Amino acid sequence: MSNIDTRLNVSPVPPDEIFALNGAYAVDPHPQKVSLGVGVYRTDDGKPWPLPVVQKAEKALVVDDDLFRHEYTAIEGDVPFLGIARDLMFGFEGKQSEEDAKARIGSVQTVAGTGANHLGALFLAHHMKPTNVWLSNPSWANHQTIWELAGVPRKTYPYYHAATRSFDFEGMMSSLESEAQEGDVVLLHACAHNPTGLDPNKEQWVAIADLCERKKLFPFFDSAYQGFASGSVEEDAWAVRYFFNNKPNMEMCVAQSFSKNFGLYGQRVGAFHYCTNRASVSIRDVVVNNLCHLIRGEFSMGPRVGCTIVKKVLTSDELTADWHEDLKVMSSRIKAMREALYNELVRLQTPGTWEHIIQQNGMFSYTGLTPKQVYALKDKYHIYLLKSGRASISGLSQKNVAYVAQAIDDVIRNEN
Repeated sequence: MSNIDTRLNVSPVPPDEIFALNGAYAVDPHPQKVSLGVGVYRTDDGKPWPLPVVQKAEKALVVDDDLFRHEYTAIEGDVPFLGIARDLMFGFEGKQSEEDAKARIGSVQTVAGTGANHLGALFLAHHMKPTNVWLSNPSWANHQTIWELAGVPRKTYPYYHAATRSFDFEGMMSSLESEAQEGDVVLLHACAHNPTGLDPNKEQWVAIADLCERKKLFPFFDSAYQGFASGSVEEDAWAVRYFFNNKPNMEMCVAQSFSKNFGLYGQRVGAFHYCTNRASVSIRDVVVNNLCHLIRGEFSMGPRVGCTIVKKVLTSDELTADWHEDLKVMSSRIKAMREALYNELVRLQTPGTWEHIIQQNGMFSYTGLTPKQVYALKDKYHIYLLKSGRASISGLSQKNVAYVAQAIDDVIRNEN
């Protein structure tokens, strides 16, 4: 290294654990290998599942043969798509009129949910200058990277109670109550918390909203699983809609992803919504203008193809109904695999308690396995999951769930 002539000051950064794990799985020749790492939906045969409704939309778009399908959109993105995305997220039920409610929301298209999180962090870092951003402990690893790159100091609030493998509501509230400062950002997972699979109940969401309002904190929702978690887009948006409708004097924002609920992982479809308070509606267009300034300097505008698919589906009553059925298929299979894993572990009388697997929600389970046990699963059984013990439940199937449960039972008993 001493002979290299460069002005750069660079050091290696750790590889992304999820993508590194997926790479190791891909080259593993073992016939019984199991991938429980990457967060993508798989069928019971372990295959990708292009949503049938998406396939219908793609065929219809070919027939449409839109001459403008490869043209630029506006800097803020595909404007009709943005209205559809906003309406899906917020619903506009409640006491406010629809017109007044929509007037509070400034929306732009992003490069999926990651891009929405990044754009939101960058915008707030430039224009609100929060002292801290509060992330759940644990949280999606990319939240740390995104806010680090935005230059905002990161703090964490308790979220997971390891002894009971449950949501630590008291710890979260106590920490934010005593330590969070006015103007701090609080990152909240709208549903299907990643990585724990544990969500606040509705009474707890109400208390969190009250705390944010009273302490003048800024809620930043990450909504990656709307409709995918429970099978209901309304249920999975409950927290976002409660904050928006019941705390109209509080500003907030939402990073919205269509990767999971439309199976458009590679199309990078997302949106960022900034919600003004009801007294500051006049700044909405200025907010969008400043978001567009950031977008123009980074990626100019969001990709067109994926958002066109979403738009095609959600502007057709028939296709929308089909999409809701596809959501039920995915969420139901995830729930069935949780039950199957739990039942196998109970049947084997595996040491420990496993009710948390069926009490958790969404794609991921925080299994409670230790890093040593995780490494043993990989080395001995070729089962891949994160060292935190987070497992992607969609990697389970009727064909491998007994094998996975037996492997877990084995590594736990051998350790004891």
